[in-house]
Amino acid sequence: MDRTRSNGRALIVGLGIAGTATAIRLRQIGWTPVVVERAAGRRTGGYFVGLFGTGRAAAARLGILDGITNRAAFDGANFQLDRHGNRRRGLGFKDLPGRPWMMLRGDIEQAAYAKLPAGTDIRYSTTPTRIDQDADGVTVTLTDTAAGASVTERFDLVIGADGVHSTVRSLAFGPPERYLRRLDYVIAAFRLERALSDLADGDGATLLEPNRSMWIFPFADRPSTVLMSYRTDDVDAELGAAPADRMRTVFGTEPLGRTLEEVLAALEATDEVLFDAVEQVRMDSWHRGRVVLVGDAAWCVSLYSGMGASAGLTGAQLLGTMLRRHPGDPARACAEWDRALRPAIEYYQRLGRDMCTFFTPANRRQIRVFRILGRLQRDRRTGPAIQRIVQSTKASRMKERDLARTGAPR
Repeated sequence: MDRTRSNGRALIVGLGIAGTATAIRLRQIGWTPVVVERAAGRRTGGYFVGLFGTGRAAAARLGILDGITNRAAFDGANFQLDRHGNRRRGLGFKDLPGRPWMMLRGDIEQAAYAKLPAGTDIRYSTTPTRIDQDADGVTVTLTDTAAGASVTERFDLVIGADGVHSTVRSLAFGPPERYLRRLDYVIAAFRLERALSDLADGDGATLLEPNRSMWIFPFADRPSTVLMSYRTDDVDAELGAAPADRMRTVFGTEPLGRTLEEVLAALEATDEVLFDAVEQVRMDSWHRGRVVLVGDAAWCVSLYSGMGASAGLTGAQLLGTMLRRHPGDPARACAEWDRALRPAIEYYQRLGRDMCTFFTPANRRQIRVFRILGRLQRDRRTGPAIQRIVQSTKASRMKERDLARTGAPR
């Protein structure tokens, strides 16, 4: 772990995976991070995420990997369901390219938060409302939304790690419509509080119909999480409704069947659901002078790529490395970081776009292909060969590649 005294002071906006990881990395290289979070307190739980080899390598360098547990249900099966109660063995998340650890988003956030050094300055209910930079630093107005008070402070660097709807990006780079690219899908992701009647502990399932789908992701030590997804031509109209009401409309054109009905009932009962458009952030540059974006604020590869958590950790780790390599020149460090990381991030974005119809097939032909692949993978004669092919693809190599080493000190 490299520790050098550079006396840089950085504002980090956002206490999610990317923001917390960035704070850890800056402390490692001798910087002083100030973290602000718009929420009134630290959020826990969250929906399902996969952590691939790329993310695990970065987590190890950050010192948080020992606090992360792979919750994958190794002995469980994955089933393809229909509304009539029929099921057959099929593909699950762990059959995709790469070798992901499966967990909740909050698992990574908790592991990172636990590694923050004592005394780290964290301010809740706080958001930036003005950002002005010059050659020597950045002046930021911070507003405490709980107290209704504002202060103006000076920083050497501002890091926006505040998600796809980033305030830092809007203040320093321009309005969101310049950078947000919708993929024309809406998702609802949430945790189940109890097991489903037709699935054993550790079993997952998919229900695939043209332009709509339900995925149930199993864990070894807790109830599953659910991802419901559908295609739409008018995202804004969809997001104006309550998540459960919208999903009942989307899936309710015929009898639901027991599993889908139980899932929709669980959605109606939960008060913690991610209901949003599937979007990507596409920018020619993730930095502007002494302001830089990290994680979903910069690139949002989309949950269909499976690489959001891994990319956020890697981006944080590598940014610290470049700042250490170019002391006293944050703008150059950010430029070198952008150059080193961009090829992989752009690949993950392409992968996310390609995977839209894997998670939510557009027609019955694509559903048949999904079923055939599942059958081939589960066949004792063809399965091992298919799995070897899957794990040798470029997608698998890129998800497992140690990107943090790209900028590691030589």
